[in-house]
This record gives sequence, C-alpha cells and structure tokens, in this order.
Amino acid sequence: MKLTHKLTLAFLLVSLIAIGLAALFVQAATSTEFNLYLSGQRQAEFIAAASDYYKSNRRWAGVDTVLRKQGLLPPFPEPGQAPPDPQPYALVDQNLEVVIPAGKYLIGQKIQKSELDQGVSIELNGLVVGTLLITGQTPNRTPLEEKYLTSVNQSLLVAALGGSLIALLLGLFLARSLTHPLRDLTVATHAMAQGKLEQQVPVRSADELGELAAAFNQMSADLARANQSRKQMTADIAHDLRNPLTVIGGYLESLRDGVLKATPQRFDTMYTEVQHLQRLVEDLRLLSLADAGELVLHRQPVTPNELLQRAAAAYQHQAEQQGIQLSVDAEDVLPEMNLDPERMEQVLGNLVSNALRYTPEGGEIRLTARQTADGVILWVQDTGSGIAPEILPRIFERSYRGDLSRQGNESGLGLNIAKSIVELHGGVISVESGGIGKGALFSAFFPF
Repeated sequence: MKLTHKLTLAFLLVSLIAIGLAALFVQAATSTEFNLYLSGQRQAEFIAAASDYYKSNRRWAGVDTVLRKQGLLPPFPEPGQAPPDPQPYALVDQNLEVVIPAGKYLIGQKIQKSELDQGVSIELNGLVVGTLLITGQTPNRTPLEEKYLTSVNQSLLVAALGGSLIALLLGLFLARSLTHPLRDLTVATHAMAQGKLEQQVPVRSADELGELAAAFNQMSADLARANQSRKQMTADIAHDLRNPLTVIGGYLESLRDGVLKATPQRFDTMYTEVQHLQRLVEDLRLLSLADAGELVLHRQPVTPNELLQRAAAAYQHQAEQQGIQLSVDAEDVLPEMNLDPERMEQVLGNLVSNALRYTPEGGEIRLTARQTADGVILWVQDTGSGIAPEILPRIFERSYRGDLSRQGNESGLGLNIAKSIVELHGGVISVESGGIGKGALFSAFFPF
C-alpha cells in the first residue's frame, strides 16, 4: 500500500472516530437535556392541574380521573392491553396518604414525614395541601416530541456522514501534499543512483519537508561539485605525472640510444623531475591520510614568531631571485601554541610558495602574527595578481584553478592541504582579496 493511501486512511480513521464520538456525545446530551426539559414541563403542568382541582373541590378524591382526562396521567388500559408505563409522579395529601400511586408508592400508603422533604409541596392560601413525589421515571413523550428527537438524531447522522466525506477529501488532499515532495525526492534519488548527480527538487513549503528538500538540493549540488572536482583533480594529476615522466623517459631513451651524452646538467634535469613526482605523491598521500582521519599531529609548544621565521628563511633565497621582498612582522611577545611545527611549516610554505607564484618582481610578501582575545592569527599577505571574487569561495578546493591554467609543475593541491592541516589543528583558514591586481591575504586562526 502506498504512503498516500496509508495517510489518507489514517486521516479518515481519526476523523471518523472523532466525528463518531462527537455524534454520540451530542445525541446523549440532547436526549438527556430533552428529558430534563420534559420532566420539568410535566411536573409544572401536573402541579398546576392538581392545585386547580383542589382549589375547586377542596379535596383530592377524583383528582386522578381529571388528570387522566388532561393527559397528565396514563389512561387505564383497555381489556387485553398491556399496563401503562410507570408514572413519574405520586401525590400525597395533607394526611400523608398516597392519593395517586406511582412507583413504590401505593394507594393509601402512609408516607413518613422525612420522605416529604424530597418532594414538591402544593400550597393553597399558605397551607400545604399535598406533596408531589418524584419516582425518577422519565415522562412519556408525545408523538410530536418523538418526531422532534428523531429529526435531531437524523440531522446528527447527516452531519456525521457529511463530515466523514469532507474528512476523506481533506485527508486525500493532505496525503498528496505530504507525499508529493517525497515522490520528487525519490525520482531525484533514482536519477542520482544512475550517475546524474546534479538534481534539484522544488521546495514547496517552509516546514520540515521543505527543509529536507533544501538539504537534498544542497547535498546534490555538493556531490556534483565534488565529482567535478574529483574529475578535475584526476586530469590535473595525470597532467602532472605525464610531464615529468615524458621528460625522464625522453632523456633515458636518448641516453640509451646514444643520441645524447650523459652530462651533469641532464642528470640534474631528470632529478628535478623525480623530485616533482615525489612531492606529488607525498601530497596525495597526505590528502588521503587527512580524508581517512589518520593524519597524526605531533604537537609541541612553539611560538608563532618562530614558525614565521622558519617559513621566511626557507623561501628567502627564492624571493630574492624573483626580486620580491619577503618580511616577517610579528609581535615580540606572543603566547606559545600547541601545534605540530612540521605540519605548520608545510602550511606556511604552501601559502608563501603560492604567493611567490603570483607576485611580480618588485612586489612584497609579508608574514604577520597577532594575538586576539581567544587565539592567534597568522597572515600571509602579498601584493600579487589578486583573486577574482567569483573564485574566492572555491580557492581551497582540490585542483581548482580560477583561470584553468597551469603554472609551473604545481599539482594544485597545496591550498587544500593547508586547509586540511589547519582544520586538523582546530583552526580556521580563510582568504581575502580586493580583486584582480590587488593582492591576496590568507589568514589562519588558531584558538587557545
């Protein structure tokens, strides 16, 4: 059975139970209140007729005949007929004798005075001339009264049936409204299972189902982007592997065939390409460890100033060769941080090497450290080519290149590695840029 049918039946069942209970309660309350109304009306009529009779005759003898003629007492049964229903009222005279029997009260029976306290006194000129005792029996209804009560019950039945039909229609509508987003998600999920990762479903409401649809859309977009990034990374790595292998293979083939002679310069070229391959393999190994949560940090107390000085010393020669000023600007007194020095040197090295690639001759790269109320921030700022605003959100993705160009022999994994290491330390890495030609500012924040 489909979820739509289950929900429809559930809504209908709940509605039927509610409507049925309401109809029963209304019917019972109507019948009870109607009987109370009849009892009060009959009692008032009985007392008025009995009072008029006694006022006219000054005695109770024959009062039952008059009351029967007025329909206030059931008539005597004809021969062969069943006895009348029990009377709701008994009448006691001033001598405490029953003159109209009813229920447990028999004709001529002497009634205890204490029992009269539960009855209704009939007075004449301030004197009690009789007492009406209530037996608890429900007064008989006239045909008109029965017709009225029957019409009320029929109206309740029609209302219950009408309510059930409306509940069925509303249940069907609500069930379809609830399951329609789920059907959209099911179709989109099947499409994703077939490899079509870019799926978007309409967000029809702001409730939990709407939140689910929005979360699915975000997940689908993230998966599609991750898949595209994976394909791009695979292509980039293949490119980075092919170039060094082509160079090394070409030299080896030429040396083997005697076309080229072995020289220190040629061996240096092949060694450089081998080093590039080793760096690429190490980057891939590091990323795989970070993804698997197996990258181990060897933390120890280290000052931010010391980290910046090491990074600057490692790239000072390259910066001088490119005509770029590389400087450190850190506060003299900064608290020690519990970090992994080797990994942090790798982070800063990736940021500085990235800045060197995009900073022209005569530019400047500044390494800065500052203390905040809840941590320490490390900055790497350059006056290079800058970063376009549309590239900033994806700058730390693997192998992402804003201009899709290749620069040197870099794999494009450096910034992603830096992000993984900083986050593994519990920090946050970010980037700012004023746009093309306005440099870039990379910051890494580490809380205390």
